[in-house]
Amino acid sequence: MKYSITIDKFEGPLDLLLHLIKKNDINIFDINIADITEHYLDYIREMDKLKLDISSEYLVMAADLILMKSKELLPTYDEEEDEEKVEFINRLAEYQRYKEASETFKDLENLRNESFTKPASFLEEFKTDEVNLSADLTIDDLLKALAQFNAKKELEKPLNTVVTRKEYSVERRSKEIMSVLKNKKVVPFEDLFDRYTRDYIVVTFLSILDLAKKGSLLIRQNYNRDKIILEAKEVRV
Repeated sequence: MKYSITIDKFEGPLDLLLHLIKKNDINIFDINIADITEHYLDYIREMDKLKLDISSEYLVMAADLILMKSKELLPTYDEEEDEEKVEFINRLAEYQRYKEASETFKDLENLRNESFTKPASFLEEFKTDEVNLSADLTIDDLLKALAQFNAKKELEKPLNTVVTRKEYSVERRSKEIMSVLKNKKVVPFEDLFDRYTRDYIVVTFLSILDLAKKGSLLIRQNYNRDKIILEAKEVRV
């Protein structure tokens, strides 16, 4: 039997045996020791003919296989009591699981090597404690806009109002505002006060100031007395 694969491709005798088992489509747990021994010895003989150095561990495995094969030929041989064969098959099965796991990790490593990550950016230079307002706007303008909004809502408020209390945090409201800006890009200041309760208005106003301070949004006014506009600010990386 001719082989085109050199023994250097294998990591040891168990690796060679797994190759022969796969090549001959044999189930590990249904191994015929006589057959697998012949396949193994044919391979060793071929290597010897090619004057290749054969590691001693391969020869030790050959001796073990020959011994197991010889036992099977004895008239008193009982396969169920052959602990040596059971241990041999278990070693092969365990090594096969190891090989499959190694191949899986190798595939994952190759996949990871195809990905490239961007080095962490130093953003400290973009950090600022200032609120992003257009040149002709001040915090007073924002407060006046909020006061006008409150006055307008007071006139629209119904005579009988049922109040239900719902806790709001600046963090939660900030996320909601950024979600609105992400979808609409530009939003009038008043449109963010879609509920008229004191807590909601205060938290919304504080959230707008906090987001502006962090540089997440820009507050601008196109011309004097025009509506105040909020827009998401692109983050430079």
